[in-house]
Amino acid sequence: MKKRVFRLVIIGGMVTAFSYLPHPLSAQALAYAQNKPKVERSPETSSTMKLRDAILSLKNQFNVDILFEEKTLSGISVLQENVRTSKSLEQSLEALLAPNGLAFKKVRKNTYLIFGKKSEGSTQTKIASNEKNLSSNMEGNDLKENNSISEVNLSATAEQTVTGKVADDKGSPLPGASVAIKGTTRGVTTNTNGEFSITVPNEQAVLVVSFIGFLPQEITVGNKTAINVTLKEDLKTLTEVVVVGYGSQKKKDLTGSITSITSADFVKGNIATPEQLITGKLAGVQITSNGGAPGSASQIRIRGGSSLSASNDPLIVIDGVPLDNAEVKGSANPLSFINPNDIESFNVLKDASATAIYGSRASNGVIIITTKKGTKKDKFNVNFSSMFSAGVKTKNVDVLTADQFREVVNARGTESQKALLGTANTNWQDLIYRTALSNDNNLSITGVLKDIPYRVSVGHTNQNGILLTSGLERTSGSFGISPMLFNNSLKIDVNVKASSTKSNFADEGAIGSAIGFDPTQPAYVENQKYGGYFNWLESNGNIVSLAPSNPLSLLNLKSNKATVNRIIANIQFDYKFPFLPALKANWNLGLDRSNTDGKESASNLVSANLYTNRGSTGYYTQSRNNFTNQFYLNYVKEFTNQTVNVMAGVENQGFVREEENGTTFGNPDVTSTKSYFKTDYALLSYFGRLNYALANKYLATFTLRRDGSSRFAENNRWGTFPSAALAWKINNEFKDSQTFTDLKLRLGWGITGQQDISSGDYPYLNAYTPSQGIQYQLGNTFYTLLRPNAYDPNIKWEQTESTNVGLDFGLKKSRLSGSIDLYKKVTSDLINEIDVAAGTNFSNKVVTNVGSLETKGIEVILNYTPVLTENFNWDISANFTYNQRKITALTKVDNPSYVGVLVGGIEGGTGNTIQVHSTGYVPNAFFVYKQVYDASGKPLEGVFEDLNGDGKITDLDRYRYKGAAPNYLFGFTSQMTYKKASFGFVLRSNVGNYAYNNIFSNRGIYSNLFNTGFNSNLSTNVLETGFKTGTVETRMSDYYIQNASFLRMDNINLGYNLSDIIKIKNVRAQLSFIVQNVFVITNYKGLDPELRDGIGNQVYPRPRTYSLGLNVNF
Repeated sequence: MKKRVFRLVIIGGMVTAFSYLPHPLSAQALAYAQNKPKVERSPETSSTMKLRDAILSLKNQFNVDILFEEKTLSGISVLQENVRTSKSLEQSLEALLAPNGLAFKKVRKNTYLIFGKKSEGSTQTKIASNEKNLSSNMEGNDLKENNSISEVNLSATAEQTVTGKVADDKGSPLPGASVAIKGTTRGVTTNTNGEFSITVPNEQAVLVVSFIGFLPQEITVGNKTAINVTLKEDLKTLTEVVVVGYGSQKKKDLTGSITSITSADFVKGNIATPEQLITGKLAGVQITSNGGAPGSASQIRIRGGSSLSASNDPLIVIDGVPLDNAEVKGSANPLSFINPNDIESFNVLKDASATAIYGSRASNGVIIITTKKGTKKDKFNVNFSSMFSAGVKTKNVDVLTADQFREVVNARGTESQKALLGTANTNWQDLIYRTALSNDNNLSITGVLKDIPYRVSVGHTNQNGILLTSGLERTSGSFGISPMLFNNSLKIDVNVKASSTKSNFADEGAIGSAIGFDPTQPAYVENQKYGGYFNWLESNGNIVSLAPSNPLSLLNLKSNKATVNRIIANIQFDYKFPFLPALKANWNLGLDRSNTDGKESASNLVSANLYTNRGSTGYYTQSRNNFTNQFYLNYVKEFTNQTVNVMAGVENQGFVREEENGTTFGNPDVTSTKSYFKTDYALLSYFGRLNYALANKYLATFTLRRDGSSRFAENNRWGTFPSAALAWKINNEFKDSQTFTDLKLRLGWGITGQQDISSGDYPYLNAYTPSQGIQYQLGNTFYTLLRPNAYDPNIKWEQTESTNVGLDFGLKKSRLSGSIDLYKKVTSDLINEIDVAAGTNFSNKVVTNVGSLETKGIEVILNYTPVLTENFNWDISANFTYNQRKITALTKVDNPSYVGVLVGGIEGGTGNTIQVHSTGYVPNAFFVYKQVYDASGKPLEGVFEDLNGDGKITDLDRYRYKGAAPNYLFGFTSQMTYKKASFGFVLRSNVGNYAYNNIFSNRGIYSNLFNTGFNSNLSTNVLETGFKTGTVETRMSDYYIQNASFLRMDNINLGYNLSDIIKIKNVRAQLSFIVQNVFVITNYKGLDPELRDGIGNQVYPRPRTYSLGLNVNF
């Protein structure tokens, strides 16, 4: 018997579902209401209509999914007056169904099931529940309208009856779930309590259990007569709706390069800041922390960035509020105010067709962070999580031991230098580090109060650093409600996130001091006036002025503490016009406010200078007040075989920053300092987007943004940023294909801008700056002189044009899926400092738009589920990125003699730099001398290749060698679940990145051992090279450029579900053990190969962290 089925429309794709079956049928189908019903009047009377058409009308009116068996509604007519906009959906359904002996049940959010009152229950039927229909259609394929469903006769010889219940991972029953016998057409659906009963032919039978939005599960019956099934939510379905700029789109309809990740896939462990949640998880996204300090900032690069001198940071949008990239004083990381436990998802917009809607702030990509919120499907739920962590140092910088140090001094030193040797054996690096204990506790409550969803959370993090005295303490809270008013026409979202973060910044100069301090000296000396700490003293008892300070005194006698209070809040009104349901208006008001109060102090016992000044105290404050006001209209209209989605809006943003700082000294003869600073800028924008879909196969997206920024003069204040993208759903051309469940080709182009040019808020104005150390005396009063700054009145934003070609695919019933993207970006009007005629603007250099930069690359994402059974589930994902950047212009005219812009300052000597930006090369290329080696491979001191052949070694013999950024990025994640236990890990690799070992170049030279009045330790590489003197050429030798490629295991986690131990109704608990920074494999000889600028010096080491966590849901 054949039945027609309706096409099913759900969030994120078109899926096939099978009917809730009230009684045995030869073949039946469960159908969704169509998006656009064709209302056919009943022939009996003009005042009636078919019940089926009335249901379709309600579905379209209330934007919900309504499931029904076609036979259930067949031949029934109803009064038109029962379909009224003045009634609620449930009132209308009751009026339509009750007189006809039918009923309905809400089975999921925005999903209703219609059934016959007399036949509700679990019954046997021959439904088309084979794997083809259950899974191959999950990604958007329609069932054939004349889907033949043939009956399969099963032998009753060894038949047995199996009963059970199907529920989600929270224990809620799943009515309407399909339970089918694999390889047959025999199956049942669960009743409203999620219960089922099915007769199987033998013990070898395999049950396939499936439900919309959940991963299907296969279970071998064996000798079991009762089987309870827990289905896990399908993360692909959950992310089917993707947040994009000013709205959301179905993932299957995306035309741009957008990557999404939800909380289920976040990195686990002692996570203090949000970006750590996605490290190594996303192709094209490189996240490099500045070190291991608590809450330390991270460098985020999407496709390598698009600038040299301007900001390369992506725009970050939190719940619709764009953040300012300006520094938040007193906070090492501008994202540290967000509790990572409050984050639901990240959506990363990478190509211009996705980012151009953000215009002048989108050249470096956009990261949209969505926080957790309550929904109407949420029952009252309390979640508590607690984690205790211990962090330890993994490695020391290799320096001479006390015995090696004595041997070297005795062999090479003078008598006075030998006399400075002590008798101690001090490992200074061990003294300044500790085992750092931390804890993190979070409580959240979600539910629905009088039909209003809400979520409230509080969290407290206390993270100590492994460097003595460093630490971070954060107390956070969030609140969100989402009421629906005016018969669900108006939705209001209120989101508030607030935090108070207290940071204790240790003096990281202690790290360098510990590396270089004499290991033969003790840490403490009794009866010394400098706090009992050992210090190098002159004969008069004063500290030697040029000697390094005792590392412990730097940590214990200096203080830098700051408290940052920050709030981000927004209220969003989304209104659907009742007289025109296709039209919506959205108004979003957002606020980002922070206040910083910081205090510094330094004892007079720390150094010679501080002793003279009798110590110092200082303060710094900052107030930031940023606002955004967005309004847009969105019109969505579905025609026959096509859909049009138009959005247009306006946005106004303002950014105000006010700062003050000062320092006073104990010595009244030393002048105190104080400064005050205030600045602001504004953005006014108009934007629009058009999405067009034809036949559910061909997609087009066009966006346009017009931005005006107060940072530029009137003639350059406005910029236009267009984009266009096309997509072809190839898999929908071959609906019978069993190979692909998803196959979509994407092509995108667009232009974006960069207005964060790192030259202040008014770089086009002729400003003045107080002179440093120069004053004019008038009588008895001294006046500080002002000097004019160089400026370019025609400076404007950088502009990036990008092209992207991508392919999304899903194979073998979506067990394997992924995407491939090829991209190219060209930045023009690049900001660069160039030489100008002497005297111009009172300077011989000026910052202006002059250069260009080209970036191209490939991204690959693969997701695979090798095993998916009742007891064992294994998911793996991998990502690969190839990224190449090349500077194509830095001057207005071609100048072969122009070296470029020298960057990358190093320790050792005065004003030395080791990197350069040069035309034709990668940014931050190392600019070095070519070292000559002997036959055994030992570098010859002071011997370099004469590359220009003039017979002498000069600056002209320096060459560009390698770069700091990796060419290749790899990420690999594995997560396995076996019954109640889980195990996972995250691997990450950078390949092709090089680093300058500044410890070796500065501490690996014998001449640095001896100083006037004190000795300094050396790095162990001096024993290999034997370098005696540290000339400029020696320090800039390519010998110190080392391959810093690495493979790092970021995370390994073990978990166990305690439901068998804690047998309390509605209580679920999970115990976890996590290790972070498990190991790193590299040829780099420094402390850590992962350096954001490619220069390895005194780095705050990343700790290895062991964490024990408990998560409980009530």
